[in-house]
Amino acid sequence: MSDRSFLSTPKSVGIAITGRCNLRCRYCYYAGEMAALSDLPTERWLAFFDELGQLGVMDVTLTGGEAFTRPDLFTLIDGLIANRMRYCILSNGTLIDEALLAQFEVGKRRLRLNYIQISIDGASAEVHDRSRPNSFARALRGLKLLKSAGFPVVVRVTINRYNLHDLDNIAHLLLEEIGLPSFGTNEAFPMGAGCQNREQVSLTSLEKLEAMEMIERLLERYPGRISGTAGPVANRRAYAEMEHARRTGEKTSRWGMGYLTACGCVFSKIDILHDGSVVPCHILSGVVVGNILTDSLVDIWNHNPQMQALRQRRAIPMRQLPTCEDCEWAEYCNGGCPGLAYELTGDFNRANPEDCYRRFLLETK
Repeated sequence: MSDRSFLSTPKSVGIAITGRCNLRCRYCYYAGEMAALSDLPTERWLAFFDELGQLGVMDVTLTGGEAFTRPDLFTLIDGLIANRMRYCILSNGTLIDEALLAQFEVGKRRLRLNYIQISIDGASAEVHDRSRPNSFARALRGLKLLKSAGFPVVVRVTINRYNLHDLDNIAHLLLEEIGLPSFGTNEAFPMGAGCQNREQVSLTSLEKLEAMEMIERLLERYPGRISGTAGPVANRRAYAEMEHARRTGEKTSRWGMGYLTACGCVFSKIDILHDGSVVPCHILSGVVVGNILTDSLVDIWNHNPQMQALRQRRAIPMRQLPTCEDCEWAEYCNGGCPGLAYELTGDFNRANPEDCYRRFLLETK
């Protein structure tokens, strides 16, 4: 399978502008390593934004930690805007109040905002706070303030063992009571704190099947209003496509079956940690490919061997992988997330065991 071409510079950049967070979520994919890194100062981020502007980067995602803990956040936002970029913010929502929202009315801050994403993991404090301690009331208040003020707001629900049986209530809260057009989902990965708390938060295969069945019923009630690029929603779709392809011989053109093609992020985006470390993706935070303090981002993007290897993995047939050579699904699989594969096996050129369909079928019989 030929290597897909990639842009000469990244279109999007994700930046963890701080390692500080006012919560300690049970499944956070960062563990103690984030606390050991120092936040870059304002001036260094602004200089980096100038570099991004010169490269023609279009969109920046600001995350953390919790982005709203940085007292200079709006100075940083103004730096992005000065370099003709749009931005979005990923937040736990607990620090959003009227005074903070008023600051978005200055200059082009609101005009250039794509969206603010808030994490909601339950329809009540009893459920939500088990994953994200002592935060439900504040997160819900922040979400409602954004919605009532007309801000572009989206919600991410991370499905885990604490909220699995609350999905109906969560959908009702978000889509009917608050009136969001839709919400997104993913899954609690066994990474960082999620690895330390794996027994408490990560879904078993049987629970993943239950989640898929719940999502299917919810989509009948709310057609097209629940999405996901990872976790039960995405796997439900991928497994159905694999079944169809094996049954009919018709392989989907949406993603390359039979090769390690699951991740396309490295062809258009790159991420930065709060100490300036450059990583292919925040889920691949253990693969450091440079640092903005010492390296040119465009050189990293075009010439770093790890970046090149991640792009070339899509040429690796699934049947060449040591865990997949005898799998009847190898011709229809794409290996899943390389970040999770790296976390669990130490090699991103392996299949992600958490998304393995053969394993899923064996464990859900």
